[in-house]
Amino acid sequence: MLTSFVRTIILYFFLTVVIRLMGKRQIAQLQPGELVITIMLSEIAAIPMQDNDTPLMNSVMAVLLLASFEIIMSVISMKSIKARNLLQGNPVVIIKDGVIDQKLIKDLRYTVDDILEALRQKDIFDISTVQYAIAETNGVLSVMKKPAEENVTRKDLNIPAEDEGMPCIVVSDGRIIKTEFSLCGTNEEQLKKTIEKKKTSPENILLMTKTKSGKINIIKKER
Repeated sequence: MLTSFVRTIILYFFLTVVIRLMGKRQIAQLQPGELVITIMLSEIAAIPMQDNDTPLMNSVMAVLLLASFEIIMSVISMKSIKARNLLQGNPVVIIKDGVIDQKLIKDLRYTVDDILEALRQKDIFDISTVQYAIAETNGVLSVMKKPAEENVTRKDLNIPAEDEGMPCIVVSDGRIIKTEFSLCGTNEEQLKKTIEKKKTSPENILLMTKTKSGKINIIKKER
């Protein structure tokens, strides 16, 4: 029992490091080859966790080999367009000017329901408002609305807009987060003074964000 526990912990941290080395794309947007590698990694890691007679080093070597292979193929894809097209495929325009390319969606094995669902996830409920919809190589649908359907921006209305900076999380669940102080131009002393002015304390704050321009948003914990 103890052996299985130790082997599982070792493999967990080992695979976490390997996935980090393979890059964030492995987590967010898997290409076909990356999905295969991820499935194989999980299968290889499961064997020594279930069978204590299997040498742990065998799985470690197999994981390192697969990770190395994926990194090498990623480098090759970066250097060669042909290799990238072969390994990842090409994006395909499946909607143009509100009209679905029925031949293409059959080739991709998409149903109309699949497309409508993907559009709804992007807050588009009327397909006639779509200028282009592209099926990306990772399965995500990218959508460009018709110019007449685009939201009006400050630039369109010639209204000046200043960059307030990205809201940084400075307090999370009662804990001060120091890692983002530099992004929002503050420090712990300034933060504590700001919190005191709001007549509260970090322990009573669920979430607090601050921008570089000084805009603050505080959500207090429910009592």
